[in-house]
Amino acid sequence: MTLNCKRLRQVLQLTFDVNYKFASLGIALSLTVTSSAAAAAASTSNIETAGKAVAIALPLVAVGISLGHHEDWDGVAELGVSTATTLGIAYLISHVVREQRPDHSDFHSLPSDTAALGYASADYLWARYGWQYGVPAYAAAMFVGYSRVDAKKHHWYDVAASSLIAYGVNYAIVTRYHENTQYRVYGSADPNAVGIHFTMNW
Repeated sequence: MTLNCKRLRQVLQLTFDVNYKFASLGIALSLTVTSSAAAAAASTSNIETAGKAVAIALPLVAVGISLGHHEDWDGVAELGVSTATTLGIAYLISHVVREQRPDHSDFHSLPSDTAALGYASADYLWARYGWQYGVPAYAAAMFVGYSRVDAKKHHWYDVAASSLIAYGVNYAIVTRYHENTQYRVYGSADPNAVGIHFTMNW
């Protein structure tokens, strides 16, 4: 078997370039969400509204990143299940535990379902694709938590509880992303021939 070093270097470079581009896309999307929220807060002086907007945007960003990974529909499914489970647990606890909100509006303070939504997406991105996506997503989720405390809708420990719930659920459900290497179809071309190749790993 002859090893083509030049071809190997090209494949490795392509792999690095693709991974770098996906990581850059994830960071750019998350930072865009965070900066947009900050701009909204500055212009309207309503951090609570900006926090809700980020919480809603984070799952959409997570879906976009998943589809960017070779249409990772398994990841999208895991995101859906983990997010629904996280929100369900947060909702159930908030209606069983009578913790008064700081603004005294009701007794459903613990945990924060809005923060749970943000942290569910952040934990998913970290668990599925790594810290390159997790760090900016966590920054956005922390802004969501801050907005809930600043608006006196939740105590800091309500947000911390939401973060722990999201982490536990994602740890149990979300798997690390691996490209399917069992089957592979790829093309090749040189001055003498053009070919389409199919490989299968047993």
